[in-house]
Amino acid sequence: MQYRRLGKTGFEVSEIGLGTWHIGGRWKDPFSNANAELILNRAIDAGVNFIATADFYAGGASEAAVGRVARARSERIFVATKCGSQIPSHVNVGYAVERLRGAVETSLKNTGLDALDLFQLDSPPAEVYSWPEIFELFDKLKQEGKVLNLGVCVEKTEDALKAIEYPNVATVQIIFNLFRQRPADLFFELANARDVGVIARVPLARGLLADVYSHTTQSGPEDHPSSNHPGLAFDKFTGLDYATGLAVMEELKRVFPHNTPLAQWALRWTLMFTTVSCVIPGASRPDLLDANLAAASIRSLTPDEMDGVYAIYEKYIGPSVDRLF
Repeated sequence: MQYRRLGKTGFEVSEIGLGTWHIGGRWKDPFSNANAELILNRAIDAGVNFIATADFYAGGASEAAVGRVARARSERIFVATKCGSQIPSHVNVGYAVERLRGAVETSLKNTGLDALDLFQLDSPPAEVYSWPEIFELFDKLKQEGKVLNLGVCVEKTEDALKAIEYPNVATVQIIFNLFRQRPADLFFELANARDVGVIARVPLARGLLADVYSHTTQSGPEDHPSSNHPGLAFDKFTGLDYATGLAVMEELKRVFPHNTPLAQWALRWTLMFTTVSCVIPGASRPDLLDANLAAASIRSLTPDEMDGVYAIYEKYIGPSVDRLF
């Protein structure tokens, strides 16, 4: 495992971290503490020291599992959590100072930690970026020793650009993958200039880049996130309809050697960008975790492969997706 500096936090984090939405099992299954602790400990054994969770994952059970394991390990484990999805409809009036302070207290209680290494606002409405009192709150929380760093989690590049205008925003968690390449332009340039750590989320496009879907894939309303198949669920994360996403997958497979799964090439592609501090794929089973971590040891992409990926993006994705995200 290699490590990278997470911007102005100064943390040296594993370039492959762990997202914990599914550590307790699949979306529709009851949360399994045994499965969660197995995956968390296995990840840490492999050198992972950056774990991303959220207050709404399994109603707080994910935060609790992460905190329990982090406290039990001798290694320094950096815990990042976020809040916002439990604010009704993400409406801007919900992002009040006292509500956010309460969210911090809840996450501290859930994790059992004395301080949160990184607390992130999760996809706040655009108006929130014009409210300085929200960002001033986190300076107070840092002074109180409850939060070490503030970050934001965004869907749109424009929101990331607004967020990093605040000097105390230390990190941005942003969707960045083979289908969503726009952040690599102006945002990465400014993030570098302002020493903002970049956390790449949704690196496998909710499973599309893991090559687990096909034209015959069946899904039901309980099978989040493909419940809107054949298209709407992927629109949020790729901007593409389902059929086009599958066509792009076939094109991408021609770029890379077949002896390594495309998912690993997708993760390695993300790490080719030195601005990215950490990528956070999730895993609901140990074998999926191992497959993700294997991306840390495969070779870098060649210039021809990088050019091939970009050509596919420009042909199928860029003109329609860039304007959305």
